Amino acid sequence: MTDSKDLLQVLWSGADVLRGKMDANEYKTYLLGLVFYKYLSDSYLAKVYDLLNDSTPDDLEEAQRQYEEVMSSDDAEDLLQELRDSMHYTLDPNMTYVSILKDAQNNSFNREKLQAAFNRIQESDELFNGLFADVDLYSNRLGTGDQKQSATIAEVIKVLDGADLIHAEGDVLGNAYEYLIGQFASETGKKAGEFYTPHGPAQILCRIAMTGQEDKKGLQVYDPCMGSGSLMLSCRNYSKEPDYIKYYGQELMPSTYNLARMNMFLHGVLPENQHLRNGDTLDADWPTDEETEFDCVTMNPPYSANWSAADGFLQDERFMDYGGKLAPKSKADYAFLLHGFYHLKQTGTMAIVLPHGVLFRGAAEGTIREILLKNGSIYAVIGLPSNMFYNTSIPTCIIVLKKHREGRDVLFIDASNLFEKDKKQNVMRDEHINKVLELYNNRQSVDKQAYLASYDDIESNDFNLNIPRYVDTSEDEEEIDLKSLSGEIRNTNKEIKEGNKKLLQILKELTFNSSETKKAVSDFMSIFEEV
Repeated sequence: MTDSKDLLQVLWSGADVLRGKMDANEYKTYLLGLVFYKYLSDSYLAKVYDLLNDSTPDDLEEAQRQYEEVMSSDDAEDLLQELRDSMHYTLDPNMTYVSILKDAQNNSFNREKLQAAFNRIQESDELFNGLFADVDLYSNRLGTGDQKQSATIAEVIKVLDGADLIHAEGDVLGNAYEYLIGQFASETGKKAGEFYTPHGPAQILCRIAMTGQEDKKGLQVYDPCMGSGSLMLSCRNYSKEPDYIKYYGQELMPSTYNLARMNMFLHGVLPENQHLRNGDTLDADWPTDEETEFDCVTMNPPYSANWSAADGFLQDERFMDYGGKLAPKSKADYAFLLHGFYHLKQTGTMAIVLPHGVLFRGAAEGTIREILLKNGSIYAVIGLPSNMFYNTSIPTCIIVLKKHREGRDVLFIDASNLFEKDKKQNVMRDEHINKVLELYNNRQSVDKQAYLASYDDIESNDFNLNIPRYVDTSEDEEEIDLKSLSGEIRNTNKEIKEGNKKLLQILKELTFNSSETKKAVSDFMSIFEEV
């Protein structure tokens, strides 16, 4: 089975087993971890079969049978050495998914065997260190007591057997994994901001960062707040040499860091092209001892986060050239921006998503913004629709930066109306994304859509980049025809008078049971007689 739709259905069925036992932010760890384990195990058996038969197996059970046979022979050590060199890990025959699935089908599933498989992979190479740390096979969230907990995991293992991860062509598997991450983001809501950038903003960011660099072989992509790694991986969709891209990413949350590592493997990224780190981007700078400048920098950092803003950072090369000012303690937006910009190559492009406040807030942020503009570093500002992201409903913007370019003009694009409503979130379809890219690439003023502001324009606005100052999207009010309006008022007054006459006539014809009622109606009639 290689069909992407079938693959998605099987993987999502695995989520159904866990849904209800825990929230999406928790069960995503189990499902995505088990899918990755199956991928590693099935790939391992496929490699075994290939080494023995020089072909891809039609049936992994046959590969399992041959593996068990060889492991009891004198050729076992030679085969294991080959596997260590090519796969970076080894598994005993009873640690494979095929073996553990058989146990699950025979109601003899043993969590210790699965945990041993996890441990073996993690201990095989630094590349896999701690990869399954969050997949707690003994958690009470799986059920009450050993039997129920084991039954839950066994059921997921049986469901996932329907996913053929070996014969999935091209990027089908990676895209399916990306789909799952997106679905979990939708279910998780606010917590999803840790690991997912929605499709529309992600595609705009990556296409802009890749513009003019599509043909480059050995492209280096960097995301200092990588989440699941989806932004970096999206860049490969626009490269003519995707297999040679090198990925550098950092992530603060350990579980999200592990998710990014899995995502890399499932998209077929070679181990030597993965340079990922679990750490705090704003604390100590990274990377410092290998490649430190990159062709593409893509970022969707946490908005207006807290950071130390300690005086020591004024001596940090990332932040030291901005008028002796640091991003405020309660708003680290410019700290993230300057970190990414510091790591951008002279010929590269950076695209970052931030809240609109960075465009106009004063004090230290105003000083940093002014210096960036005077240096010609800010290339474009793109206003996105509100309610695009799972962790906030506020409108955001994309800031595009370049180093040492000619000119200091800035292109403003207002894309706030380019969306469709879809359930809880607004989404940008392909036509909306393409429109933004068309405006970006043309780099010309377009009425109510884009404005190419000169440096003088920006200076006259006191370096305030608030988009409405440059792109006027207000609609002109329709001109009022006073002659026509006068005629309508006269006709309306005439109709009111005629209506009043008819009403008075009806009231005069009434008879009354008491003088009190007659007087009340008479007073009421006098109102219309005065008009």
